[in-house]
Amino acid sequence: MIEMTNLTKQFDEHVAVDRLSLSIEEGEVFGFLGPNGAGKTTTVRMLTRLINPTSGKATVYGYELGREDQEIRRNVGILTETPGLYDRLSAWRNLLIYAKLYEVEDPPGQVEKYLRWLDLWDRKDDSAGTFSKGMRQKLAIARALIHEPAVLFLDEPTAGLDPESAKLVRDFIEELSEAGRTIFLCTHNLDEADRLCDRIAVFNKQLRIVDTTDGLRKQIYGRKVVFHFANSADKYVELVKKSPHVKEVEVIDNKIVISMDEPEIHNPEIIRDLVSAGAQIQFVGEIRHSLEDIYLQLVD
Repeated sequence: MIEMTNLTKQFDEHVAVDRLSLSIEEGEVFGFLGPNGAGKTTTVRMLTRLINPTSGKATVYGYELGREDQEIRRNVGILTETPGLYDRLSAWRNLLIYAKLYEVEDPPGQVEKYLRWLDLWDRKDDSAGTFSKGMRQKLAIARALIHEPAVLFLDEPTAGLDPESAKLVRDFIEELSEAGRTIFLCTHNLDEADRLCDRIAVFNKQLRIVDTTDGLRKQIYGRKVVFHFANSADKYVELVKKSPHVKEVEVIDNKIVISMDEPEIHNPEIIRDLVSAGAQIQFVGEIRHSLEDIYLQLVD
């Protein structure tokens, strides 16, 4: 759906995006994470044909940057971090203008569809300038979708929204994903990315890493299981170390922390050995590092 090969953007002496090579599948919600100034928005602007790359190649929905730009623009929708709306015009007029620009079939019907879908129908005749930030964001999302694009680029879609509005936007993104839309999501909300994205890339001018959230956890931290004991854990350390599946063992108070792959397969064997040796196991749990932990580890 989206293919990038050595995509680069340089402004005078400043390299904003450096040889980005990345592939995004059809129907995927892809998270693009990085600090301010990392080049995320510049990447989105190149892929949506708002600016030209300095070098490199890319295709969006099968169309090549620099050669089939009009087709790319027809097939993508974009929500910028600070979307500009015609504040003096009604919500209806705002969307109708873009529906006609994109030459959609039945512009009034399409406008009504998205105003109703985003719960803005009752305010269709009110000027956009009277809307709250959450309502403006919903209207901007409707504008990005009015021509039914195959690929949707969202740049900080919930930035500055109250919790209720942010949840509504996240729920809408999930609906779009279930409908098979390809979504390229730039966000600083790591919990949001963890919940919404099929894969995540950490980017800072250059691509640092790309994987699923679970894959990132495994790559950065491995998998660690904590065994909690009612009695002393010290006397069971050597027994645990004998397991061929255990990589590292650490004792913390009455807990043993074990590093190993595929704990769901190997835990039962270790538990059986411990119980046979007289261990009183209270419970077993896996240490789950947050996406924030992973992100900070990578950008640092």
